[in-house]
Amino acid sequence: MGHLEMVGTIVHQLTRNMKIEDVKKAGLETYFVDHTAGVYPQFASGFPWSAASIQSTGDTIADLTEDMAADAAIT
Repeated sequence: MGHLEMVGTIVHQLTRNMKIEDVKKAGLETYFVDHTAGVYPQFASGFPWSAASIQSTGDTIADLTEDMAADAAIT
């Protein structure tokens, strides 16, 4: 969760001064309506992120392979 907090802080710093024209140009109108400039962890498909999607076997290579397969299935 600490990593998500760091990413959220970076996104906030990059978007804190954006104007509504910037939001529209980026195609983020629907996201902005729901969450304003707040960071809301969600998959690219729009579904909210949850810890239920985390798999850990203790084997780094197996975990990375699982993560890549899951990412490919979502997009």
